[in-house]
Amino acid sequence: MKFLRDFLDKQKPQFQKGGKFEKFHSTFDAFETFLFVPDTTTQSGAHIRDAIDLKRTMSVVIVALIPALLFGIWNTGYQHFLSQGQHPGFWPIIGYGLLKVLPIIVVSYVFGLGAEFVFAQIRGHEVNEGYLVSGMLIPLVMPADIPLWMVAIASLFAVIIGKETFGGTGMNVFNPALLARAFIFFAYPAKITGDTVWIGGLSKGAVDGFSGATPLSYAANGLVEKLPSLTDLFYGFIPGSIGETSKLAILIGAVILIATGIGSWRIMLSGLIGGITMTLIFNAFAANVYMTIDPLTQLMMGSFLFGLVFMATDPVTAAQTTTGKYIYGFLVGMLAIMIRVFNPAYPEGTMLAILLMNALAPLIDHYVVEANIKKRMKRAVAK
Repeated sequence: MKFLRDFLDKQKPQFQKGGKFEKFHSTFDAFETFLFVPDTTTQSGAHIRDAIDLKRTMSVVIVALIPALLFGIWNTGYQHFLSQGQHPGFWPIIGYGLLKVLPIIVVSYVFGLGAEFVFAQIRGHEVNEGYLVSGMLIPLVMPADIPLWMVAIASLFAVIIGKETFGGTGMNVFNPALLARAFIFFAYPAKITGDTVWIGGLSKGAVDGFSGATPLSYAANGLVEKLPSLTDLFYGFIPGSIGETSKLAILIGAVILIATGIGSWRIMLSGLIGGITMTLIFNAFAANVYMTIDPLTQLMMGSFLFGLVFMATDPVTAAQTTTGKYIYGFLVGMLAIMIRVFNPAYPEGTMLAILLMNALAPLIDHYVVEANIKKRMKRAVAK
């Protein structure tokens, strides 16, 4: 890598103040710091120093997403050929999956990062690193048959409205990837709901008996007897968004995030407890067939686990205090199950639950901090 370092050092003066391309300093800096650890250090004041910077944090999250991405590519091809009544083998399945998934990823990064670079140049600041993860999350929460132009618009919406309007990475209130999905959900509902969007090429005709319906679709229509087995739900041999189907792949990602300290296990654990609690409450009343579904099946349907592991734990939009994380995660889990059961028009309650709790996270932290202050004041008076 020395030759690359030498090349960048030779070109760097051209992009610094007074250089020929000084206007593109932000762009050059983004590529340089992506390839090499920055050589700048803090000079004054009190700072917490760590061996990992934001780009490396984002890189760990990308690594954690790889299992879900790889399985999503395979499952996209598998579901397509299954719908056609064909079994061509491993590599044709992977090939078809790549043809469907790779363009979505490319469009997400080209338009999302493009917007990031434009704002960085206009404002004269460094390119924010947050989109490294958002650019991967957006394709993984999309159906396989989503039109590419919608992905482009949603990516621009996520960056411009979801991030830059609030000041950029670290300032955003809502998770950008979820905003992209919500934008398509409310602006173009026919392209992200129904039984045909989850299977690539299903509109061209499918064999008799293949519907393309997701487990949430069956449950919302009261057809709980048609729900896939727990084995299929766990391994992910079902229709759904590209990255949400395999719970095994998601759990591998969760282990990576927890082991590296990037993802909050408190939010994940309390979210699971919240989801189980809400499901047991529904089981106790059992007012309709949807309420009779057991907790394990509820947790493995839809994007509950994917959202809990990769989106609810977003360090920018989640609660920051230790106690707040437990409260935040618990409410995300409860609301996700509540929304999907009470309102079949929004079968994927995880998206709305996390966005709602993103808005309430600062309020939760506020009351946690206030409670801590009151406890300390009481101890001070007692002495």
